Amino acid sequence: MTDFHELARNRYSCRSYLNQPVEDDKVVHVLDAARLAPSAKNLQPWHFVVIQERENLEKIYTCYAGNWLRTAPMVIVACGDHKGAWYRPDGKNHTDIDLAIAIDHLTLAATDIGLATCWICHFDVLKCAKILQLPEGVEPIAIIPLGYPADRPDTTRHGVKRKKLDDIIHKSKFYYKYFKK
Repeated sequence: MTDFHELARNRYSCRSYLNQPVEDDKVVHVLDAARLAPSAKNLQPWHFVVIQERENLEKIYTCYAGNWLRTAPMVIVACGDHKGAWYRPDGKNHTDIDLAIAIDHLTLAATDIGLATCWICHFDVLKCAKILQLPEGVEPIAIIPLGYPADRPDTTRHGVKRKKLDDIIHKSKFYYKYFKK
């Protein structure tokens, strides 16, 4: 096991995969990490559709414009079950929040065992739902390619591509940095 900060630094959006299948036990490992994720009222409003067969992958590839996705040996479509989610008293649906936590668990677990992922949200949701024959109330939220990376993460990117702590932490009340004297 790796140190959590090292694990977080090594997780990246991989867009180039080796032509190597992912072993079933590793697929189960990352899906189990998603299963363990917390959710509002423990309702777990999620479903994960695992796609490994070439014919079905080709259908899912048509939902996304980037050709690099075709290098992934498999994808997992993370789906949110809006009917099974907790709703805050003001009506806010927590499906996306709960699923985001589960996907984060999945992506970090994949990184921890040498696999790579990417979180794709810009895709044809309606087409994907039709291909997967999703029932009413279940929405594809993200397409997650899973495989062995053909490249390596730039672990120094966080120093220049992430905001500094001073830019995101507020004490006692919200303020923008440029309001500071």
